[in-house]
Amino acid sequence: MGCFLGLDASTQSLKALLVNTDNGSVSDVISVHFGKELPEFNCPDGFLPNEDSKVRHADPLLWLAAMDLLFHKISLSRWPLTEIKGISGSGQQHGTVYLNKEIGALLQNLTPAKSLAEQLRPGLSRATAPIWMDASTTEECDLLREKFGMRMRRDTGSDAAERFSGPQIMKFAREEAESWAGTGRVHLVSSFLASVLAGESMPVDYGDGAGMNLLNLHTLQWDRDISQFIAPGLLAKLPKCVPSCTVPGKLPAYFTKYGLPAGIPLVVWSGDNPSSLIGCGGATRGSAVISLGTSDTFFGSMATFSEAPQRYGHVFGNPAGGFMSLICFTNGSLAREKMRQKFSLSWEEFNQAAEVVEPGKRIMLPFFMPESTPTVASPCVHADFDLDNATPGESLRALLESQALTMKIHAELKQPPSFIRLTGGASANNLLQQIIADVFQTEVCLGESPESAALGAALRAANAVEKIPFETLTKQFCKVSRRIEPVRERASVYDHALNNFRKLLRNAHPDK
Repeated sequence: MGCFLGLDASTQSLKALLVNTDNGSVSDVISVHFGKELPEFNCPDGFLPNEDSKVRHADPLLWLAAMDLLFHKISLSRWPLTEIKGISGSGQQHGTVYLNKEIGALLQNLTPAKSLAEQLRPGLSRATAPIWMDASTTEECDLLREKFGMRMRRDTGSDAAERFSGPQIMKFAREEAESWAGTGRVHLVSSFLASVLAGESMPVDYGDGAGMNLLNLHTLQWDRDISQFIAPGLLAKLPKCVPSCTVPGKLPAYFTKYGLPAGIPLVVWSGDNPSSLIGCGGATRGSAVISLGTSDTFFGSMATFSEAPQRYGHVFGNPAGGFMSLICFTNGSLAREKMRQKFSLSWEEFNQAAEVVEPGKRIMLPFFMPESTPTVASPCVHADFDLDNATPGESLRALLESQALTMKIHAELKQPPSFIRLTGGASANNLLQQIIADVFQTEVCLGESPESAALGAALRAANAVEKIPFETLTKQFCKVSRRIEPVRERASVYDHALNNFRKLLRNAHPDK
């Protein structure tokens, strides 16, 4: 028992929180916002600007600078750092970091006198890291489908997906063969940052490894045939894949300059979605989780692996054991932010304008950037009303309602879940809470902490190091703070809106 530190490396920020399993307390979050606090890396939204909207890469050195800055902030806090018994983390899924053969020695010889970015820069074999928003691998996905067909979905839990790690690796190896030959290790964002924290190469956990199109979920081993097809020598460059409760490292002396004692057990990191599943209390079956972050995701736990029933669905590993189903909608908070900026409104004004508009009267296809569900390669915003002459409230409400409608359509639910847990930054939006409850006609629950990925990482650390059951941790840390009931009279309104959304989607994209 004691304190456990959870980190979350999301698209736009790096966050930390501390849980105390003795008294059930959860600290305030300490965070670093990439665009605001590290503008020198030119990643205002967490990725490098590119004229091609399909290309979305980040600078790995940004994440290293953020880690130094985050731990500096932690050192200035009143957190009981000497009482931390374990650390784990969460990373944005699918992103890949490419390292040369020097990286092992560089990690082992970190000195507190220099920054992480300064010391590890020579270990990069590729200057940028494609992240989950990258949609430039259509050709590679087509090649994988042609070669393996439905086996991709049957064995890896997902169809070949543009934003997934396997196609990213394949594109790099095909287009930059010399740099690929000089790559000694390919890490996910989660395992890369875990390796930095450990001072040695860390493994990938089943939860995050499943989001690569490379892990065979029947054997829980890297799929040899798919790996060999993707890139020569790939299997030798991948970290080992392990259960999410694995404790493979300890905190090195580098981080003592921030007041943390060396030797703290380090639990393998996982992806942000598997971590959020834990942090929401959704590790066991019976509820659905909607995460409203940079992307919006809809997910829930599964006892055993079976092929994802949805065309756009995925199956990942559940850190609590078993598996989880997931659907990702790329146009999440960034789309909401674009609409807010269009009208130069504060978030309070955003909600006030949308609240006075009658529900279900206006819909749109809110694809302000390439969309993963359904697959839309280029930005494409359509509406059943005149966007140029609409009031701000009409446009804003149409956006929020359409985001909820597309989630319901593509989740393909045979019946509504008993309740939906909301998490992520936008889960604090009262209007969006009510819209989701009304569209799904299901009770919506909010937890005490909106930072479910960081909380999930901390709870995973407590489970792995102290063997505290997830059931116990869920009862202690995942309590419901608020419940939102659906307005029953709006069921028919949103059923009609759902049909209109389908028609609009078919007219704009007949193949969907």
